[in-house]
Amino acid sequence: MDIGRAFAARVPHAVPQIRSEQLELVNPDKNPFFGHARVAFFVATRGGKPVGRISAHIDEMALAMPADQGFGPGTGMFGYFDGTDEQVAHALLARAEEWLKAEGMTRILGPISLSIWEEPGLLVSGQDHSPMIMMGHHPAEYQGWIESYGFERAKTLRTYDLDISHDFPPLIQRIVKSGKRNERINVRPVDKSRWDEEVAIVLHILNDAWSKNWGFVPFTPEEVAYAGKKLRPIIHEDLNMIAEVDGRPVAFMLTFPDINDVLKDIDGKLFPFGWVKLLRWLKKPKQANMRVPLMGVLKELHNSRVASQLAFMMISDIREVAADKFNGVRGELGWVLDDNQGMIAIADAIESTINREYAIYEKPLSA
Repeated sequence: MDIGRAFAARVPHAVPQIRSEQLELVNPDKNPFFGHARVAFFVATRGGKPVGRISAHIDEMALAMPADQGFGPGTGMFGYFDGTDEQVAHALLARAEEWLKAEGMTRILGPISLSIWEEPGLLVSGQDHSPMIMMGHHPAEYQGWIESYGFERAKTLRTYDLDISHDFPPLIQRIVKSGKRNERINVRPVDKSRWDEEVAIVLHILNDAWSKNWGFVPFTPEEVAYAGKKLRPIIHEDLNMIAEVDGRPVAFMLTFPDINDVLKDIDGKLFPFGWVKLLRWLKKPKQANMRVPLMGVLKELHNSRVASQLAFMMISDIREVAADKFNGVRGELGWVLDDNQGMIAIADAIESTINREYAIYEKPLSA
């Protein structure tokens, strides 16, 4: 039985994902995350029927990160959390804690499924509309079940909704025009004919730009290759930008058409005819909403005027393409850490509004 699909079916606005893609994420032979992680999966049953699931996992690379950045020594995680009621939820959390303590962990953090780069956090606000690509969706009652088991919120992640059908405010337009007059600055689309090179550029900027952020864990070369292969079909060159200063790449912004739009129509099933709709949509999404999951500027430019200018230039170019070429109406930025003042300022300046909030919880593990 596909527990994830069964639980999604009973949650309003949830979007069923492609089963083969979900199975690949938890397959040690497919997902390179397992190359630096120990993972256990548990299923709860009642009367012989599955009523919940959870993962418990330890990311060796997360253990090596500074403790003040969210992970650090002794920190294990739970994820893939679903249950029918509070009793089941508590039993699952207890089992995850038991496994992590046996592995020597002193703290549990979650839900994170499985990597921080996949689907982090529990949806605690925004259940009244469907999630976008690569974002989780959970019933409101999960929050109470986790908190009643002694977990406290460690971090809040937010997404921002943006109307992309019209231009940005006049101030932002002036900043963008000023940047375009600057001969030192060049904002260009990614070039899929140089895919490996472009992926390497984005990875270098990402690992540098995010290195001091809460929850950061660097990508391994294997994870980069895996992500590049998985994401290439949804990459449209003119929706993804690299910014250069004096010919040197210093910033990037990725934008994905929201594949959940079509997954709703095919109920996440490729057969018998879902794959036809999906392939047609991937080739030319129409009236597609857009999500900006990642952007970054090299640390050396953080808190500088040029950093925000590059961000506004990339967002402006992408907004124009999304609206004119793909007939997009909505965009979503995030996730954004609740203390990332730079990104919050950018989101506010382009008149976006918070539309979803995710919580990551923590709890000490008693000896």
